[in-house]
Amino acid sequence: MSTDTRTDTGTGKAAESGEYAPEHTPRLRWAQAAPEVYKAMVRLDAAAKQGLDPALVELVRLRASTLNRCALCLDMHTKDALAAGESVQRIVQLGAWRESKHFYTPKELAAIELTEAVTVLTDGFVPDEVYERAAQHFEEAELSQLIATIAVINAWNRFGVSTRAVPGHYRPGQHK
Repeated sequence: MSTDTRTDTGTGKAAESGEYAPEHTPRLRWAQAAPEVYKAMVRLDAAAKQGLDPALVELVRLRASTLNRCALCLDMHTKDALAAGESVQRIVQLGAWRESKHFYTPKELAAIELTEAVTVLTDGFVPDEVYERAAQHFEEAELSQLIATIAVINAWNRFGVSTRAVPGHYRPGQHK
């Protein structure tokens, strides 16, 4: 049993006693300020993930959110992945997937690698070999959905990071 009294919302005894840093205030509550954009993003998100394995979707979302340092999305998608039965070990190892390949299927590895390439775009393009590895594991329609899912989580990350969205309040499945 853990002796940590902190809760997901940061309002436990530890938070009250000042053991943890205070929760920051978001810069902007963009979903309320631009509700039509938010609703369009929700619809796009739902459309993008259609036909994809939900566990794979959460791995992709977690990897992109880690790279983009989106605390809100890391909180949300970790909780959703755990609620869907994903293992703590696979979630933790995702940040070091190249050294932990044995935790993932070849298809998941191709999706994770593609997620990194699309998210970072360091060279200004997705390398042919990364795309080809993904194309070996996904049919065209599924690959299109995967790329859309990667693009959408990157958009969500940018909203979350730029507005300093506050993690810790999400409950699994809350936005489904």
